[in-house]
Amino acid sequence: MAEYNLHDLHNVMLGILKAIDETCKKYNLRYFIVAGTQLGAVRHKGFIPWDDDADVCMPHSDYDQLIAHSKEWLPEGYELICAENDKHYPQPFAKMQDARTTIIEHAHLRYLGGVYVDVFPLDGMPNNRLCQWLHVRHYKHLCKLLYFTYRDPYRHGHGPSSWLPLLCRKLFTVEGLQKSISRLLHKYDYDRSRYVLCFDDDFRSIVPREVYGDGKPYTFESLTLRGAADSHWLLTKMYGDYMTPPKQGTEFQHNFYYLDLEHSYKDAPASLIQHHD
Repeated sequence: MAEYNLHDLHNVMLGILKAIDETCKKYNLRYFIVAGTQLGAVRHKGFIPWDDDADVCMPHSDYDQLIAHSKEWLPEGYELICAENDKHYPQPFAKMQDARTTIIEHAHLRYLGGVYVDVFPLDGMPNNRLCQWLHVRHYKHLCKLLYFTYRDPYRHGHGPSSWLPLLCRKLFTVEGLQKSISRLLHKYDYDRSRYVLCFDDDFRSIVPREVYGDGKPYTFESLTLRGAADSHWLLTKMYGDYMTPPKQGTEFQHNFYYLDLEHSYKDAPASLIQHHD
């Protein structure tokens, strides 16, 4: 695992968050800080002290616009990476990355890029609880197939544990699964739905659309970022007693496989790169 200074990593992510905020303001795109970033803004006025990532979400129509125009809209040094512009990309959501840095999250998912902020689409949901459950289960199933199709099949050796990933590679492609996920996420329009969901947070983040509403400003370190209009409702649904920090020793961190805050991933040695064609 990589060794890194969390303060330095936070500074890089603050630059990315600032680029997201400025781009969305300039081009009238809606975005909301979400998950641990929203929690950090409310509880700590910035990063959760041990957190090593940041998350935003965007209604899918705005998300699609950002993808379509990212190369012309983003400040120099920043990139939006996603399945729509990289056939090797292994995630069902986008990342805004600082192209002047290098990161590999996991050895068995050796996708090479820069330090990032996750950018999730925010999508509509059906009104019926059973239909919601089936819709989210379908998404999770496709994501699991995507994971096994992309990951190193020999992560746990050449025995039975490799059989499922190898089978998935015979039956599916990363590109085909990403298209299936995109079609599913576009099924219910955000602006016409009573309930909405950031899919990566599962059932716990299904809320009425007015919880996000037009958003409101939150202090986040040196920045002012946009978050949910009713963060209390959202955070209570996701975390319960969100103002009480977890017990010491139970805090979550990614423990990145490789991290370099000084050099671009574009200059990384070939040994770090592992695409799955």
